[in-house]
Order: sequence, then C-alpha cells, then structure tokens
Amino acid sequence: MMLSFGIKDIVDILIVALMLYYLYRLMKNSGTLSLFYGVLAFIAIWVISFEIFNMRLTGTIVDKFMSIGLIVLVILFQDQIKRFLIDIGSRGRWTVFRKLFRHHEDNEEQEHSRVMSVVYACMSMAKSKTGALIVFQRKVPLADYENTGDIIDADINVRLIENIFFKNSPLHDGAMIIADRRIKSVGCILPVSHDMNIPKSLGLRHRAALGMSQVTDAICVIVSEETGGISVARDGSLSVKISPMDLEHILSSALK
Repeated sequence: MMLSFGIKDIVDILIVALMLYYLYRLMKNSGTLSLFYGVLAFIAIWVISFEIFNMRLTGTIVDKFMSIGLIVLVILFQDQIKRFLIDIGSRGRWTVFRKLFRHHEDNEEQEHSRVMSVVYACMSMAKSKTGALIVFQRKVPLADYENTGDIIDADINVRLIENIFFKNSPLHDGAMIIADRRIKSVGCILPVSHDMNIPKSLGLRHRAALGMSQVTDAICVIVSEETGGISVARDGSLSVKISPMDLEHILSSALK
C-alpha cells in the first residue's frame, strides 16, 4: 500500500522542524542544551519501544512517564516557555501602524539621546572603575525583576546613573532596569548564570547579566569594578571589553 505524501505533509514537517530548531537555539542560549538532548532521547526511546517494536513492558513504563512529562517540562523550562510565547506573540506586532503614525525622525533623535546618556555614563564609570549593571528591556516584560528593587520611574540621565552606581550609594550593588525609555527600577536582583565556561576572572555582575540574557531577551551592560572594562550580555552570550563606539552601535541596533 503506497503512502500518499503531499504539500500538507511537507508543511507539517517544516513546522515541526522550525519548532525544534527554535527550541534548540533557545535551550542553547539558556545553557540547558544537555537537558534538551535528554528529553529528546527519552522521547526517541518511547517512540522506538512502544510505537515501532511494540515492546509492551518498556513501552508501558516509559508511557507512564510521558503522561506526566508535559507538567515536568513546564516546570523545568518555565522561563524558556514564557520567553518563547512572548516572542511569538510580540514579533512584528503593530509594526505597520507604528511606521505609519509615529514621528520617525523625532523618535530616532530621542532614542539616540537616551542611548548616548547610557554610553557617556558607562565611559565615566569605566574611567573611575565604578561597577555597574544596566538592563534594557526589549520584548519580554521585566516587571518581576523590577519589583525586586526600588521603583523610581525616572528619565534617563547621565548624572543620575552615575550617582546610583556610586560606590557609597545603597543601590550600587543591584541592577538598573530601563524599560519604556525610562529608568524603572534600581537595586534589582537578577538570575545568576551557572555556565561553567564563564572565565573565573569575571565577577557576579557578569554572571547575573549573562543569566538575565539567558532567560529573557534583555540587553545587559556591565562595567567592571576591577578592570573598568565594559561588557554586554545578550541572547545568552557575553561580549567583554568592548569600546564605547561598539556599545553605542549595539544599543542603537537592539533598541530600534
């Protein structure tokens, strides 16, 4: 008996392949790729034993685990699933209307001014070796992390940023979160990355920035207290010792 294979089947395979690829990339960025491989291996064992070779004993045991597997996966990957759904739901939403009705040039000038305020503040703090951690919200909301610190909801200002991260300031140890073109919260606590590949010379700020970039799509800027170097964490990767010009380019491109 010949199996029919049409366009619908090709589309079906492509959708599954894209979903697996996106999940793979998401797990890789979040440092949980080995766990993702383990889940795939478990599913492969279930399919081979139960569906192909009809091994009843093995298939029944594995099938019991599969029945609660969805709940376990939601618990294990809750941050990644949240980011996945938000990214799908917000990608390109209202883009056409924003382009039609917004004042493009005015917005660009204002956004560039805000970016430059952060760049100038980082340059100044780098010279004085003042440690800082600044998080820029993109698509994924950061309200949960904002609530771990002190809400200030202030305009982005060079002197304000420098004063907050001044060594004697009570808020200098936490992270600053910038969302909706404003400084929303300071002294915030971020998730710390447990990636073993991070150089030991990098401190807790770098680990927190990398951890934040693994569970959200935020851009995290770090100024090292030890070296004065500027680093950026995004999409689960860390770029160290970047120049102010590179920082301006990264922020301008990511925050459009």
